[in-house]
Amino acid sequence: MIDVPLSVLDLAPVQFGESVGDGLNATTEAARQAERLGYARFWVAEHHNMPGIASSAPAVLLAHLAANTETIRVGSGGVMLPNHAPLVIAEQFGTLHALHPGRIDLGIGRAPGTDRATALALRRTTEGLSAESFPQELMVLLRYFGGDSTDGIVAVPGIGENPEIWLLGSSGFSAQLAGMLGVRFAFAHHFSGENTEAALALYRENFRPSDRLERPHAMIAVSAVCADTDDQADLLSRPNELAFLQLRLGRRTALPTPEQAASFPSTPQEREFVAQRRKDQLIGSPATVRRQLDDLLRRTEPDEVMLNTRIYDLDDRVRSLELIKEKVVA
Repeated sequence: MIDVPLSVLDLAPVQFGESVGDGLNATTEAARQAERLGYARFWVAEHHNMPGIASSAPAVLLAHLAANTETIRVGSGGVMLPNHAPLVIAEQFGTLHALHPGRIDLGIGRAPGTDRATALALRRTTEGLSAESFPQELMVLLRYFGGDSTDGIVAVPGIGENPEIWLLGSSGFSAQLAGMLGVRFAFAHHFSGENTEAALALYRENFRPSDRLERPHAMIAVSAVCADTDDQADLLSRPNELAFLQLRLGRRTALPTPEQAASFPSTPQEREFVAQRRKDQLIGSPATVRRQLDDLLRRTEPDEVMLNTRIYDLDDRVRSLELIKEKVVA
């Protein structure tokens, strides 16, 4: 038995040939099913200017997800701080926590989650967009929750509310900062697997106990596609791989069907890119995924694991979550 809490990271995928509403409804159902299966958390990620992702407004979507579930924790994986004034985030997540106490996670990211032009359109200023300003912006946000802001402004809702704070990262910068601030840390292994072990080591080495957390607590997010056979899992994983490849090439598209992904005329270089990225993911039958997960846990020793299961069909997405809970970790 694998005794590590499992959670779900969802991008509210918009499938080729379907509407944004279809994607959001599917994500809502996925959250319900994740709760039924006993997953600990269900997070959505902020992205902008991407036709294949509908989670551009995490706080709005989380209010809907929390209202349509009962016990599972819901949160942001994450809210991208450069896109927002800290006071806005404090008020939004203060509201969420006031409505659903004990169930709200605030995962905070350093990147804008989009291109610079879109980031400027979101915030309408260059102030706060640089990586250098992130620690200062983060401290302002945390002070709003604690009621000790230095600008004389009180966040209502916000002050006195305690959403669980996580710092997200894909490099050593956020790992060290999370450790120094004494908050939980979630690492994006699903797109930066080569940096996972080093970042977790930095987090643990730099950790200082705080009022929020006494000891280091790290989670890794990993892409996971589990099906009854390795071949079926391979087919189901291809739409997400093609979407990721297209994004790297500067092409933003809806999530393609498995048939479209399988017939895509990729170049040898593109196939090599996908093959390299697969090395850090969980893809296969329950037996295969169990071996992959065992190896990942042995190397990284996380306190929690979050699964990013971006599959075209909702039934296949839920089936993957079922197989992992019932046949991989049981």
